[in-house]
Amino acid sequence: MVTHVPAEARGDERGALLSFVEAQRGAIRRSVLGLTEEQAASRPSASELTLSGLLKHVAETELNWLRMAQERPNEKARTEETWGDSFRLVDDETIPGTLAFWELVAKETEEFIRSVPSLDDTFPLPEAPWFPADGRVSMRWLLVHLVEEIGRHAGHADIIRESLDGKGAFDLVALESGQSWG
Repeated sequence: MVTHVPAEARGDERGALLSFVEAQRGAIRRSVLGLTEEQAASRPSASELTLSGLLKHVAETELNWLRMAQERPNEKARTEETWGDSFRLVDDETIPGTLAFWELVAKETEEFIRSVPSLDDTFPLPEAPWFPADGRVSMRWLLVHLVEEIGRHAGHADIIRESLDGKGAFDLVALESGQSWG
């Protein structure tokens, strides 16, 4: 990670975990910085992954985990048939619109996490071959998982962006702050 995650206030585990989630979100957001919709949708390798697709996927994934933790239906739930659409912008979707959507999800995630009585509170995992039967996870697990999930895709985004125009993470952090790197 090329950004500094500020230290939490003493004993503020929620704040620390939320800060690490936000740092990973920032890496994905920066990956599309200065690109056109066409550039962000391009595939510079044999992979199907694109920057705009990764942006949409992580936003929808965070919403999905948030809704599971809230034990509410996910208004953007995917089926096996629509799974591929979670990795590409379709119809009138745009990068600014996807960023705005994710910003709302991120705000709701933070508000929810700050409102739960304890990070030890749990919620059920859905039935799936990759989850244990009757599995439950804590709010702490959720936040660590979001760091892992978004961070993994931030690494994908780093490679794709460098393949498009040679800009790496340090370049993008500098660009975001109006400076230059190197």
